[in-house]
Amino acid sequence: MELKKRNKFFVLLLLIFLTIIAMYIPYKQALVFVLPERDEIVCYVPMSAGDTFKIKYTHSIHLTDVIESYQITKHNEIRQYELEYEDFAIGMPSEAAKGEHFEMKNGKYYIKNMNRTFENFLLRVGKVRANHTFIQGDVSFPLSGAIEPGARVRIQVKKINFIQQMEGVNILEHKT
Repeated sequence: MELKKRNKFFVLLLLIFLTIIAMYIPYKQALVFVLPERDEIVCYVPMSAGDTFKIKYTHSIHLTDVIESYQITKHNEIRQYELEYEDFAIGMPSEAAKGEHFEMKNGKYYIKNMNRTFENFLLRVGKVRANHTFIQGDVSFPLSGAIEPGARVRIQVKKINFIQQMEGVNILEHKT
């Protein structure tokens, strides 16, 4: 009987040990927002190749909306494919680059057919009026809800583990 108890105890310890290890194995692909100074994921969105999202913000000079549209590539990169804005003022393009298409429609300017690919990019979440907002489908999430205004984040695609999911904010759980 003593041997059975020891075996059960050993199996239980092994299961606990394996469960703890499994919690640290990255398995879920996500678009993550990382504080680069601490390499800390503050928020994330589960995403796969082909998924799209937008980042909307108010331009600091001409105070109109700018919407940048992105897609996750099959190589887990982020590809910007469209830019929408309302004013040619400082900081906004007045023409499309080679292979891109410039269009004006309903008082807005669009640069379409963009193919700008990044492993990651940095974004400083606006402090005053930018109101950087993540948009995907019916989800619209102000980034200041998870990221301190003025903070710099690195946006990238990577696999995350269970612990990182528990520590970060899942943007999809905040539908507005």
